[in-house]
Amino acid sequence: MAPVDRVDHNALEQQLKDIIQDLYQIMVQVSTYDAAGRSSREVLITEIKTLSDSLHTLHNSASPPNNLPSVPPELIDYVEHGRNPDIYTREFVELVRRGNQVMRGKLNAFGTFRDILAENITTAMPELRDDVVQVVEATGGVPPGKRNGEQPQQNGNASNHASLSAV
Repeated sequence: MAPVDRVDHNALEQQLKDIIQDLYQIMVQVSTYDAAGRSSREVLITEIKTLSDSLHTLHNSASPPNNLPSVPPELIDYVEHGRNPDIYTREFVELVRRGNQVMRGKLNAFGTFRDILAENITTAMPELRDDVVQVVEATGGVPPGKRNGEQPQQNGNASNHASLSAV
């Protein structure tokens, strides 16, 4: 987990002092409030808005959202239910590893399918050989006829044994 940046404690202390001063001003305005006078009401509204702004400023400077560490809600649930967070980590790692193995299997299967399809296309339609080579190379494969040191056959007939051994 990335370290959380430190907040300037002197600035926070000053903001807290400002909030206390705002609360004191509100207390004074409430104790001298005149329900009949319009100016008392406006001054009290202004003091409450000032307090709200001060609290908002303190909140923003004390906990900027980009500095707070992100904890998955599932991990919080584990801890709340009395389970060890290491179990969550182990299960998460196993789940990711399983997903990676499945994805690797799919990638290998599609790669094998690509190679077999390319081999069969070049066998059936030799005029498309250059296009097939370009597509196979662009997708990270080895073009037909270049696997395991094979030499491309001029007649366009690739042996099925060679294509199966590449699988």
